[in-house]
Amino acid sequence: MSTPTPEASGESGPKQSARPTHPQGTALTTSQGTPLRDTDHSLKAGPRGPILLQDHHLREKITHFDHERIPERVVHARGAGAHGRFISYGTGSRICSAGFLAEGVETPVFVRFSTVAGSRGSADTVRDTRGFATKFYTEEGVFDLVGNNIPVFFIQDGIKFPDVVHSVKPHPDLEIPQAQSAHDTFWDFVSEHTQAQAHTMWFMSDRGIPRSYRMMEGFGVHTFKMVAPDGTTSLVKFHWKPRLGVHSLVWEEALLANGADPDFHRRDLAEAIKAGAFPEWELGVQVFEDNEEQMFEGIDLLDPTKFVPEELAPVQLIGKMVLDRNPANYFAETEQVAFHPGHLVPGIDVTNDPLLQVRLFSYIDTQITRLGGPNFSQLPINLPHAPVNDMLRDGMHQTYVHEGIAPYHPNSLDGGCPFMAGEGDNIRPPFIDVPEHVAEALKERGNPVSFEDHFSQVTMFYRSLDTQEQLHVQQAYSFELGKCASEQVRKRQLQALANIDAGLCAAVAHELGLPAPEADTEVPESELCPSVSQMGGMWPIDGRVLGIVASHSTPAKAIELLVANANLRGLKPLLLAPTGGSLADGSPVDRTLLTARSIEFDAIVVAAALSPAPDSRVDLDAKAGVIRPPGAEELDPRLVLLLQEAYRQGKAIVTVEQDEGFFEDIGLPAMGPGLVKATIESAIQDTATLLASHRVWERFDIPTS
Repeated sequence: MSTPTPEASGESGPKQSARPTHPQGTALTTSQGTPLRDTDHSLKAGPRGPILLQDHHLREKITHFDHERIPERVVHARGAGAHGRFISYGTGSRICSAGFLAEGVETPVFVRFSTVAGSRGSADTVRDTRGFATKFYTEEGVFDLVGNNIPVFFIQDGIKFPDVVHSVKPHPDLEIPQAQSAHDTFWDFVSEHTQAQAHTMWFMSDRGIPRSYRMMEGFGVHTFKMVAPDGTTSLVKFHWKPRLGVHSLVWEEALLANGADPDFHRRDLAEAIKAGAFPEWELGVQVFEDNEEQMFEGIDLLDPTKFVPEELAPVQLIGKMVLDRNPANYFAETEQVAFHPGHLVPGIDVTNDPLLQVRLFSYIDTQITRLGGPNFSQLPINLPHAPVNDMLRDGMHQTYVHEGIAPYHPNSLDGGCPFMAGEGDNIRPPFIDVPEHVAEALKERGNPVSFEDHFSQVTMFYRSLDTQEQLHVQQAYSFELGKCASEQVRKRQLQALANIDAGLCAAVAHELGLPAPEADTEVPESELCPSVSQMGGMWPIDGRVLGIVASHSTPAKAIELLVANANLRGLKPLLLAPTGGSLADGSPVDRTLLTARSIEFDAIVVAAALSPAPDSRVDLDAKAGVIRPPGAEELDPRLVLLLQEAYRQGKAIVTVEQDEGFFEDIGLPAMGPGLVKATIESAIQDTATLLASHRVWERFDIPTS
């Protein structure tokens, strides 16, 4: 599991990424550019004497080290980023005057994906919401679309954000559990604060453990306002649609990945870009009339715990995003990038969504704390690509050398500069705060009546899933609540599940050994929303990882043909052999029986039945302790384990010219779904056909009595 280097991936090194006015040299210097001849020894009073206070290099070096860690994000601490470009189709220009949405305009972007609950040191494949934040460097200023892979949120009002975060974070006494919601405080909050049931259902589904950032849908969550060139306004919800489709891990994969490769999602993103399998998404909007009620089909568009089914309002595609460059430096880019929902451009405005309104305050406040002051926008990753002429001065980390003596408006001493839009030589379109009627009302703390339905969309979501997906939801709730020590919390959440779906409640209650309660809330029926299911489609397989099992005696022509056919179809082949070294065709072995695990592969082609290697001993490798069926005694036990895991995870397994009873020998059905006996010529095509549906879903069918 090698991590790509800038040299290997052809990406820019430090010299190219530095600011032109601060070029990186080859000689070691102080931070002020003074060359150094020794950085290995402190300045002492004699070789055994005390260190001298005048050692300025030591003090600079150690002081900087002491402060290398900036405060980590409270949420979304663990992230991965990439650079790319957004190309507008022009279809959005009829409802939005933003320049980057004009036809054919290409805009640089930086995207940061993240988990929510865990710290920077946590694992990637935990069950959690994922952040999907995009920074557009437009010619009219920076536009940040700061969303998630789930279209609804836990809370309706931003004042509750500290509560939900405190509940999902580790318990304060022991700082455990890390990066998961399977504990008492989270479910205590969710069961007491039932508006959180909607978001919770989404990440209890397979959406909570995505296969890859590349296969993850993104949502703006809130409703935004768009201003057309003629001044008319519309309400919109943003959607990112991945070209590869929306796919997830199964639970066993997630657990294995957290131990075998906790950087699973980071690595997948970086290596796909390195291999040229650039991730792509289309940006779309659901468009609604901007009426005074700001409702659509009975759904309050200002309620962030609600979504609008695509069956009611189709997503209109307005552009495509391609990520094609990995960061040159994680800290400088992925860690220091600062997003803010208030980074808007002309043509896009906010609404009165009470969660969004608080985010407009909270994000800017957070960046000042994290990045050491108000000048975080001057960091290279945050620097606008549009001209900047503000009247902001001084503060920590100020790097601009401002000219003039009158940083105020109006003034006459600097010739009236900076001008307002339309004055002097300023012809750039201004940002417009859309005039909006504010109804006469009482000043009070409260929610509108339309926010009070906490269950109907949760029911709709669950019942819109396929049978296998519903089974995964049942298992997820059972696992999470089974980790709670408080029976009171488990019972209260079961009551919420009873209000959502009686079958779901009964299945979870059975696993917990508790009685299933009756519903105590009348939930209105809703039309189903098939678009939330991840099943049923066929998708591109670009960048999917194919494990090819071979031995050091497998004919070179066989390996060459399999690898060539895999590359031709855009797959990423990894050669797996008993030990390292090179195979008959000279290709290096990518994985060995000792280092490989099923989670790395989307499908497996067995080109050789590997005999037990000398190191396949229980006392040398725990994986060799797998119980082998009698027919598999002549196979390496680690290969048997790999194939059995892959089968349980719904992955295609294709054998090339193996014995007729190969699958039965390793304890699998002779003619099971997705188990294929192929020729060397047809093996990759057979694999690609099965991969297009992501998994062999038939294996998860629930047997009927």
